[in-house]
Amino acid sequence: MVVTEAKVREERTAPPVPGPRVESEERRESRSPLRWVLLGVLFVVMIVPVYLLVVNAFKSQQDILDSPFSLPFGGLTLEHLSAAVSSPQYNVIGGYGFTLFLVVVVDVLCILLAGPAAYAIARSLKRRTQLVLLYFLAGTFIPGAAVIIPVIYVLREIGLANTVTGLIAHDVASTLPVSIFLFVGFIRTIPVDIDHAATIDGAGRHRTFWTIVFPLMRPAVVTVLILNSIGIWNDFVSPQILLSPSSGHYTVTTAIYAGISQYSTDMTKVFPNLLLAIAPVIIFFIYMQRHIVSGLTVGAVKG
Repeated sequence: MVVTEAKVREERTAPPVPGPRVESEERRESRSPLRWVLLGVLFVVMIVPVYLLVVNAFKSQQDILDSPFSLPFGGLTLEHLSAAVSSPQYNVIGGYGFTLFLVVVVDVLCILLAGPAAYAIARSLKRRTQLVLLYFLAGTFIPGAAVIIPVIYVLREIGLANTVTGLIAHDVASTLPVSIFLFVGFIRTIPVDIDHAATIDGAGRHRTFWTIVFPLMRPAVVTVLILNSIGIWNDFVSPQILLSPSSGHYTVTTAIYAGISQYSTDMTKVFPNLLLAIAPVIIFFIYMQRHIVSGLTVGAVKG
């Protein structure tokens, strides 16, 4: 009798098992018309500018002005795009090389600095360490354009004004807050027992991080690389102000601005150059998105 009452009590307190009715309600919510309408509007808002840019990069000036949304297959040409690539006035290829150099250097320095800092913050329970994290987070609330003038004065005082080194230092400092924030959140999901096991095997904190913890941070590292790389590639204000034309260095955005600023009404120069500027970013994002999804899956299987 006691066993029977215990079983009845357990059945009463047990949470209800979702039946077919609950599943049908969830399926009905997923098929809500409002959801698909919002997704459709968002898709149109995002795809229309890209469509205009791609289509008009291969059309003549008159076709762009007469029918910017049309797709005249007989009037499409690669002449304007090839002219944008080969013209020394825009220096797109040189801008590609210099911007890629900035992306690689800033990403490497950011990972080298943000990784150990985030590991020390995530593994420490001291109050002062959390204050350090708040100090880094404060940098995410400051607009980048608001600190350009103070940065110019600081770089001028230390002798790095109008130099590539000064631009790299500024870009690394601007990417550290978000990178440290993402790394700290991910490292805290990694069990501390892994660190204890490495300590028993004789590994120090530096070796534990780079050989054990850092490989497990692949999803966070890929996310940081995507955000930093796209941000540096699309950045216009920092290189335009911190690197004057006399320096001789142009990123993709500043090179295109210098080339088409005097031909802003010539659409056959504006659209092809803008397409050349964003094409590597789109390709990079699509490629890296596949890697970040696979990285998240591997982390989920391991965890």
